[in-house]
Amino acid sequence: MDQRLGIVPFWKGYDRKEVLKAARLADDLGYHSIWIPEAWSYEQFQLLTEVALATKQLKLATGIANVFSRSAGLLAMSAATLDEISGGRAILGLGTSGKNVVENFHGARYEKPLTRLKETIGICKALWRGERLAPEMSSLFDARQFKLEMKPFKPDIPVYVASLQEKAIREIGRVADGWVPTFWPYQHLKDGMALLAEGAAKAGRDPKSIDVAPFVAVIPLPDAAMARSMIKPTVSFYIGGMGVYYHALFCKYGFQQNADLVRDLYNGGKRKEAAAAVSDELIDAIAICGTPEYCKDKLAEWRAAGMGMALVNLPTGAPYEMTEMLLRGLAA
Repeated sequence: MDQRLGIVPFWKGYDRKEVLKAARLADDLGYHSIWIPEAWSYEQFQLLTEVALATKQLKLATGIANVFSRSAGLLAMSAATLDEISGGRAILGLGTSGKNVVENFHGARYEKPLTRLKETIGICKALWRGERLAPEMSSLFDARQFKLEMKPFKPDIPVYVASLQEKAIREIGRVADGWVPTFWPYQHLKDGMALLAEGAAKAGRDPKSIDVAPFVAVIPLPDAAMARSMIKPTVSFYIGGMGVYYHALFCKYGFQQNADLVRDLYNGGKRKEAAAAVSDELIDAIAICGTPEYCKDKLAEWRAAGMGMALVNLPTGAPYEMTEMLLRGLAA
């Protein structure tokens, strides 16, 4: 395959066995990676281990692990273990999630998310290099002289970070290997890349070394209107049910009237009406809907706008045959 593509099941309501089947097919077709999500469904490291044992070359990413539900030490251990089992195929995808899921599901305090993200990355990388923890590594707990009592398969497991916040994106440029924007309008990717470059400059890094890997919903159907309708419920959920981040992002890039309408309908309990209200213009800015040929051409536009690797969302609530059609169509 000429271009790097990853695959991502939606975190809610997916069939584990069908995802495993899709992973095997993606492995055979030459896809780059699979990104297993986690919210309040399956535990991602166990599923990634299952995928590791069923594939040969597909890279295995957490898509995304939040930095509150596991300690930095546990994240380092889990990623290093997965990397060893898979023969060096692990990618650690991190994010800060949100106050609702962190406090009301995991029972943790949602405090200082950027500090926690920065320190988690630093601790993971230090432990993978064989270093001992030291007090200066964390302002959030009393780090002591522990080190991993195993030799990681490799000392430089890639770390990708999902974030929409300017400060966090600059930090990605300073310390991480990749940025994973979600529902970021593709024509404005360069705004985020400018923030990456600012952070990279402070660390003396080449910003081109930082991968830009957005989650992209791709629905390859001849009927574009039907394809858009399959994505709209997810977008309305993110606008109305996932805090202020996505609503603010869409407002920033010219969709305020539509985002306000969808948010108000969703939070008023009118979920179907909220989904129907998502505009085609918004969908076309953040997703790709149309014939397989159109989808491939559109992915080329996303790459021209700055995307390095597309993380393609597998169809939600659709038969496996559509997933197979998507994977084979994009690989052709």
